[in-house]
Amino acid sequence: MTDIILLSDPRVAATRVTDNGEALVDAREFAALRVDTRKSDDAGSYAHLRADVLRRLLLAQEALPPGVRLLMVEGFRPPALQRRYFEEYAAALRLAHPDVGPDRIRELASAYISPPEVAPHVSGGAVDLTLCTDDGVELPLGTEVNATPEESAGGCRTGALNIDAEARAHRAALGRAMTAAGFVNYPTEWWHWSYGDRYWALLTEAPAAKYGLATLSPTTV
Repeated sequence: MTDIILLSDPRVAATRVTDNGEALVDAREFAALRVDTRKSDDAGSYAHLRADVLRRLLLAQEALPPGVRLLMVEGFRPPALQRRYFEEYAAALRLAHPDVGPDRIRELASAYISPPEVAPHVSGGAVDLTLCTDDGVELPLGTEVNATPEESAGGCRTGALNIDAEARAHRAALGRAMTAAGFVNYPTEWWHWSYGDRYWALLTEAPAAKYGLATLSPTTV
């Protein structure tokens, strides 16, 4: 993973945050976007994004080739859920690598699940997504969304070489649309894109992140 900045990098945690107070908005209210239900929760957190993030997602949708649509899988993630995901994956890594120290386990885990204190999803600025047809049929992008590095033999990395030409072309189309709309990708996960969070601020050299910890209020749902 040469030249890849992981979310466990101290520079991410050190990035200043000046939250602009932008509200979380429900993506299900916009017909132009398809929202998948595989990560649904009772509060509907998964379908929410900060307002400007959602606006940019709609711009990315418009930049895709005819007949291709974004399929949003997960947006906002409550901190408790983020912590659970991270701890469960770290525990699995400790079992698989009993001789590896805690710092290395944290680094390995961060290639797949962000440490809770800097997680893009808890800011409402990150979205996991893929591509589909107008009818909602998912297009092949090389691996399943949320495939681990272990089960995909590293195919989950955006620039992975062990995927076929069709999947590579779909990833390129997704990348062009999302980048043009101002998003940055987490290179170990082709499906993960963010705007306004700490990781985005570090990569774009913004003076500060726009989004800190978000809250899904009862009136938002």
